[in-house]
Amino acid sequence: DVALWVPRVVFAPIYFVTEFVIRRPLGWLITTAEQKQWPQAIRDFFLFGPEKKAGVVPTAFLDFGFRASVGIYAFWDDLLGKDNHLRLHATTLGTDWLQGAIADRIPIGKDSVVDLRIEGVHRPDQLFAGFGPRTQESRRMRYGVDRFEARPVFEANWWRGSRVLTTAGVRYAEFRDDACCDEPSLVSEVRRGRATLPAGFEGYTNVYQRGELTVDTREARPANQTGVRLELEAEHGSNVRSSTSNWLRYGGSVGGFYDIKNNRTVSLSVTTLFVDPISRDARIPFTEQIILGGSGPMRGYLYGRLTDRSAAIATLKYRWPIWAFLDGTLQVATGNVFGPQLENWKPSLLRLSGAIGIESRRDDAAVNDL
Repeated sequence: DVALWVPRVVFAPIYFVTEFVIRRPLGWLITTAEQKQWPQAIRDFFLFGPEKKAGVVPTAFLDFGFRASVGIYAFWDDLLGKDNHLRLHATTLGTDWLQGAIADRIPIGKDSVVDLRIEGVHRPDQLFAGFGPRTQESRRMRYGVDRFEARPVFEANWWRGSRVLTTAGVRYAEFRDDACCDEPSLVSEVRRGRATLPAGFEGYTNVYQRGELTVDTREARPANQTGVRLELEAEHGSNVRSSTSNWLRYGGSVGGFYDIKNNRTVSLSVTTLFVDPISRDARIPFTEQIILGGSGPMRGYLYGRLTDRSAAIATLKYRWPIWAFLDGTLQVATGNVFGPQLENWKPSLLRLSGAIGIESRRDDAAVNDL
């Protein structure tokens, strides 16, 4: 039947990649590792203590378009009390690429936790290509950043996959004239008259308060994952170096999920994000505006490639289990950034983004998130 063969031919390349490049090789590797007890050997090598509740693991980070790095991830579970988990992550690639984070996860009751977090970064490869939906790939520029952030995070799970998260903290940022990856620095382009410095490049100190509400009708896996998920967020920021620099960032996402079989799910979600000044003369730092790419919406773009005051994105995603803690993902999204309140939005400005990869399960990753 032609009606059946058409979609088979269209999706044949995707099937080939997911089946023969990802699932089968990874399945063979995992099966072999379990048969030869590699996980136990690795666990015994990197973990310490009579109950193996502490350990140090080497890490490596490779993201095409940014500088690579190596580092360590250290943890200590049940430190000073049951379910009190300490996490430390440090990475480097020389004196111009340093990053570190430490978090202490403290339980409060059965379904609530408080994370105490401190993070710092010094790196030369951050990306900026200008504001608006029409920015071009050829206009990519780089800059260096020194950023420090400290915050407590309160998280409570209240029904199925639903949760409430609140946090308040301080974010300090300074920017430098740095270049990377055979692309010019932002400052050098400004000197040549090819760009203008974005708001906040002189540095800022943001004192902020943030809240997130998630309503998810789905139960934890391996239960059927058909359902609906609603996410809302709001954040108030204030640059304490300027008496008039206050802004409100807000937005949300709604998505529907269909479990085809055994947690193999197809989902469609729509996301809108906004940031608006509270006072008329407020200048919102460019790194506090809506930025797409990276691990957020429109993952086919590098983080920082798309920046402006608002964004609208629709994402179609297929997710399937490949191991106890890992899922394969395939997604395609369309969207873009726009001016205030989706100003000048029109279909002709929408971009296309595609991504394929492996993700840790969210319910397990949340415990080790740093």
